[in-house]
Amino acid sequence: MNLSNLLFRTAKVFPDRPAIACGDRELYNYSELAARVLALSGSLRGYFGLRRGERVALFMQNSPHYLEILFAIWHAGLTAVPINNKLHPKEVAFILEDSGATLLFVTAGMEHETLSSNSAKLLQVIDADSKEYSELFHGGEATMASNDPSDLAWLFYTSGTTGKPKGVMLTHANLLSMTMCYFTDVDTPCKEDSILYAAPMSHGAGLYSFAHVIAGARHLVPESGSFVPAEIFELSQKYRNVSMFAAPTMVRRLVEHSANHDSDPSSIKTVVYGGGPMYLEDIRRALDVLGNRFVQIYGQGETPMTISALSKFHIGNTGHPRYFERLGSVGIAQTAVEVRIVDISGQVLPTGESGEIIVRGDTVMSGYWGNPTATLNTLRDGWLYTGDIGVLDQDGFLSLKDRSKDIIISGGSNIYPREVEEILLLHPGVAEVSVVGRPSHEWGEEVIAFIVPASGQSPDFESLDKLCLKHIARFKRPKEYRILQSLPKNNYGKVVKTELRRALAEER
Repeated sequence: MNLSNLLFRTAKVFPDRPAIACGDRELYNYSELAARVLALSGSLRGYFGLRRGERVALFMQNSPHYLEILFAIWHAGLTAVPINNKLHPKEVAFILEDSGATLLFVTAGMEHETLSSNSAKLLQVIDADSKEYSELFHGGEATMASNDPSDLAWLFYTSGTTGKPKGVMLTHANLLSMTMCYFTDVDTPCKEDSILYAAPMSHGAGLYSFAHVIAGARHLVPESGSFVPAEIFELSQKYRNVSMFAAPTMVRRLVEHSANHDSDPSSIKTVVYGGGPMYLEDIRRALDVLGNRFVQIYGQGETPMTISALSKFHIGNTGHPRYFERLGSVGIAQTAVEVRIVDISGQVLPTGESGEIIVRGDTVMSGYWGNPTATLNTLRDGWLYTGDIGVLDQDGFLSLKDRSKDIIISGGSNIYPREVEEILLLHPGVAEVSVVGRPSHEWGEEVIAFIVPASGQSPDFESLDKLCLKHIARFKRPKEYRILQSLPKNNYGKVVKTELRRALAEER
């Protein structure tokens, strides 16, 4: 099974259906999109000489070219490495080197000038907005590669608790199973729909494109290439039946824009939210302002978008006696997976008891790229150990309680404290540091750094910020720096982060 077959199947059934639009401009129908994929696949194999299984990276802002590159990669029998466009060039360079990517696609304005020199295997960097890119569609067509379902399709890099990115290996079978879950547990797209990409296509938004390709729906990239509430409402009025994936912070901005500008939400079909905590009061307000057009999903890169889902039915079932408990949950296990709650020894816990969430199913990754130790720690006896703490109620609804890995989720993006701590420790004025998340109405969580100065030193916040911006993405840097004489520690000398979080909570 090759995922590119999804596109060519639809191109035969709905050849004249609009496939790609940018803002208010219709660009290609499905027949034209399939022809572009054939031509680009031919260049990947012929002009560049890429061989089966080689990795091709995408360090791009949302672009009307994104999907044609993805499907061309798979059509040619290659592996896609989508990279978050907000990452620092040093982080991107690490991913390119670790994955062994041989080709990199970028969009205009991305900081990529030094990337090719930092990766031993990278042959070329191609700007998808350039003449050079357009010439790739004149190199002849290629036949679709015959893939095994277990072949690697999507190599997604997500930071681990050590702060080093890990490559999550997702196969064609993983992504097809995830896509089927969209139809059974999330929404039912049809050919009259449009999916709007306001969240990064390198993540969940892009993964949801496959279900809409199957349905023959339109793929809509805002002219801005990003999340602009006014633009989203304007485009929804033009195209109608618009669906999108959004982080909770995006949902809040949509709600506030609609409330303040009296924007009509009637043309928005579905907003799937996930990637961070949605507070109960926020989803209640969203329902009051925008109506029942929401679905919540809970997943991880290791089982993309598919652990649980809270459907429109359950979100709208206000008459249920446990309605608010359900509304505050992340829903029930999706069709393709099993979910359990276990204790530290892996024993299944009774209903109502908190423990680690583990998942089993066809959506679960095959492992971490080149990292067998991390794979063995995370995949045990066929189960994915998520590191998240949760509880199942008597009806199978899953509620998240905590994140055992100390992960911070800000604006839908994962931030790992140790990654930030290691950078701050490079500062000569820092002796010790501990980074935690503080609840934020706007972002879900924001990064706070507690710093113990080196003897006789008094690090200034400007130099700390400059250091972070030099090494990591802007969204990962602390929003605030706190100076302490010492960090709270247990008898083993380990920093007790719960005390730091408690101090922040008491201030609120």
